[in-house]
Amino acid sequence: DNVAQTEVANADIRGQWYIENIVFSDSDYVRPDETSSSMKPYIVFEDSTYFIMTNCNSISGSYTVKGDSIKLGDGAMTEMACDDMQTEDALRRILPHISTIDVQYNSGVRLMGSAPAEYILLRKAKTEIK
Repeated sequence: DNVAQTEVANADIRGQWYIENIVFSDSDYVRPDETSSSMKPYIVFEDSTYFIMTNCNSISGSYTVKGDSIKLGDGAMTEMACDDMQTEDALRRILPHISTIDVQYNSGVRLMGSAPAEYILLRKAKTEIK
């Protein structure tokens, strides 16, 4: 028996992505652009680590991708008190629930949570800042 084995390719999310939207439901979301900060929050995925920079704090940890599934490991987070903590609070709330990746063309990705309406919308950075 020659049964064809198909393997789902791992989603490639390496690089820098701007955080466009953090959504929990239709009425519960955070759009970092709508905050007063001049710095645009972003996430960088490298080989097995991620780094998130918000307008105030950073979050980092390890991640694994298998097919379209993603597991973000617990990591370190700076805890400076800032004027606007909306983005940090939303990320702390949603990151443990992120479970799959929905790649939208080459310039967008949704990190999907366990609930149907939960996701983080990312847009690929044209030039990486790091």
